[in-house]
Amino acid sequence: MLQWITRPGWPGHLLACGAGALTTLALAPFDLWPLAVLSIALFYFGLRHLRPGQAAVRGWSYGFGLFAAGTSWVYVSIHDYGAASPALAGLLTLGFVAGLGLFFALMAALWARWIRRSEAPLADALAFAALWVAQEVFRGWFLTGFPWLYAGYSQLEGPLSGLVPVGGVWLASFVIALSAALIINLERLRAHKPRYLCALLLLLSPWIAGLALNDHSWTRPAGNSLSVAAVQGNVEQHLKWDPEQLNAQLALYRDLSFSAERVDLLVWPETAIPLLKDLAQGYIGVMDRFARDRNSALITGVPVRQSNERGEVRYYNAITSFGDAQGTYLKQKLVPFGEYVPLQDLLRGLIAFFDLPMSDFARGPSDQSPLLAKGQRIAPFICYEVVYPEFAAALAADSDILLTVSNDAWFGTSIGPLQHLQMAQMRALEAGRWMIRATNNGMTVIIDPQGRIQSALPQFERGVLYGEVVPMQGLTPYLQWRIWPLAILCALLLGWALLASRMAKTV
Repeated sequence: MLQWITRPGWPGHLLACGAGALTTLALAPFDLWPLAVLSIALFYFGLRHLRPGQAAVRGWSYGFGLFAAGTSWVYVSIHDYGAASPALAGLLTLGFVAGLGLFFALMAALWARWIRRSEAPLADALAFAALWVAQEVFRGWFLTGFPWLYAGYSQLEGPLSGLVPVGGVWLASFVIALSAALIINLERLRAHKPRYLCALLLLLSPWIAGLALNDHSWTRPAGNSLSVAAVQGNVEQHLKWDPEQLNAQLALYRDLSFSAERVDLLVWPETAIPLLKDLAQGYIGVMDRFARDRNSALITGVPVRQSNERGEVRYYNAITSFGDAQGTYLKQKLVPFGEYVPLQDLLRGLIAFFDLPMSDFARGPSDQSPLLAKGQRIAPFICYEVVYPEFAAALAADSDILLTVSNDAWFGTSIGPLQHLQMAQMRALEAGRWMIRATNNGMTVIIDPQGRIQSALPQFERGVLYGEVVPMQGLTPYLQWRIWPLAILCALLLGWALLASRMAKTV
């Protein structure tokens, strides 16, 4: 049956689709990490004999299975909160998934056309791992990027977690892809003992190194711990921007904060104040005096209206702070359709999904400073921003504590919020820093520098989460060098494969 996946035709495409879906089970909330290796191994095995056009279809099938299984929560956002009919929501979700599958179609076509080296199994495996990382990086950048479902996230609690502070989630992805290809090629290498032993060493070494580095402390405390209270209001999404519910929401966060224990950091989630900051000055003044009386820093999400460098009035999704804190951060990575509408002159007005509340935000500037609270530098991330490894690393390197605020009510009871949480945990592990995650409806958590959740509030419950975070100093290897060492390695491997392939065709 597995031989079908190496041949053209629909049986192999169906197997590839199923192989792609396996990756979802390797990630949150299932966390069956060996399935990530199996998934990529099946994909690699299936490209062994296909021509470029056939490989493109096979790659698209794999990508379709991956995203159909892993991002089905898009339907919830479009149907439940975008007011689209089930048929239209299903069609838009299908188009979204099919479009994302093209990333793997491109990868597979490039592999079959220029990079595959069937005569050199060891070099072939290395080149495949390099191309896999290139695909993930490109997918996280192209058209603002969709850095979701990276294979490396399966290793948050897996054997490779110790490598994450060294090279980020992409190093874990590289090792998984390399391991998958080496496992497939071991039988072909068995006849040549030196190469076989080299392949075994290359296969086992990263996993051993990951286990050896697990729990290694790359950073160190930079001061005393700070007490934290994160408020989870659990406001229904359909009430979030209802003007008649505004006073009730403001009172909710006020009263939960007034009754909370005295802490150093009091954190509210994304757009906890569902009103423009300049229109909420009276309310903010009350909360500012409350925070100052308690000698606390209060940090909250709030939309901001201000002029840009050209004097144009624009709207921003923002985090602001008061009490024993200062600074306002304007979100830089915006969610398509949720916070801005691509081609809005054409799309706005067609269906309600393209007219969602607060879907006309502008992008904040790239040279913003961290927030300052209780004398500590806090790197702020709003919702979607925490899923970008390189973007998050740049802010984390100039901070002592990480903070992310979100409103995952858009995804209902789907697996989307749990995947989102896993990516936030990976950012804490990459940076070697504590992270506070405050969300509207869960999960609100405190994450330690090893990416582990130390305390949490359940989803869909109203409450206040208490805990402590420790400011950290020092840079992990990933924060210091970012993706560049791995990028150079991948570029060399791909260049070597391209050169070898061209030379083989001219002989």
